Amino acid sequence: MTSSTAFIFPGQGSQKVGMLAALAGQETVVNDTLVEASDVLGFDLQEMILNGPAEALNSTENTQPALLASGVALWRLWQARGGETPQYVAGHSLGEYSALVAAGVLSYADALRLVRSRGLYMQQAVPQGEGGMAAVIGLDDDKVIEICAKACLEGEVLSAVNFNAPGQVVIAGSAASVKASQEAFAAAGARKVMPLPVSVPSHCALMKPAAERLEADLASIEISAPVIPVVHNVSAATTQDGDTIRANLVSQLYMPVRWVESVRFMVAEGVTEMKECGPGKVLAGLGKRIERSVPVAGMEDLSVYPAA
Repeated sequence: MTSSTAFIFPGQGSQKVGMLAALAGQETVVNDTLVEASDVLGFDLQEMILNGPAEALNSTENTQPALLASGVALWRLWQARGGETPQYVAGHSLGEYSALVAAGVLSYADALRLVRSRGLYMQQAVPQGEGGMAAVIGLDDDKVIEICAKACLEGEVLSAVNFNAPGQVVIAGSAASVKASQEAFAAAGARKVMPLPVSVPSHCALMKPAAERLEADLASIEISAPVIPVVHNVSAATTQDGDTIRANLVSQLYMPVRWVESVRFMVAEGVTEMKECGPGKVLAGLGKRIERSVPVAGMEDLSVYPAA
């Protein structure tokens, strides 16, 4: 009988110093996965994850492999405990790489190197302070898209980039346009517009230079057919085609994350529960607003796993 579970992997913003520390201390597979990441990347990522400093962990080129390693560690623990194979996997933004590793599409080592470079390329694409992101709360998706088009300053970039939950959309673009749009969103009835403390305006057109560099890296990476269907951010759908998967990962850098549609796709396909395979409960919080009837369990708690 096909499992009705989906594993969902969080992206940037879920990291914290000490994440997985308790599990790494008592579960060999978790510790070994973090050690392997350090070996692949050539620096002590495990030490950074477990002990910080926070400034280093929160630097994009470190955050991305750290979260990938954390998600893969929990996935491997689930497998080691004999957990059932889920019906679907999906990841929010960066989390899609963890999902692809879980599905056998990317090797763990290749994914680590890719996301390390991805973080560097993103940071280098837009000078510090020239890009911005903000969460818009309380408006319909179409209204957010419309205001972005009207409020964007001439010659600049402003777009809706993360459709996270009904009434919660993240915008990104040139810092000046993000700031200038806040008054328009407030006038349209937004309950809140919250600037986000990020150094990179993810998933907007400003990331196209980073996408071009990532595309060159992906050309030499082996892409295997997924053994578990992966729901992709840019399409909110699955594919078995390697070239399409590569194209999705490239366009993901400058296209919106269609998370609401992705979750609803999986629910429509019969998923009745989800497990957040990574630190924190960001996706669980979004899930309550998307499909309240589908519970999301965090996987930092050993009680979620089959008995050893």
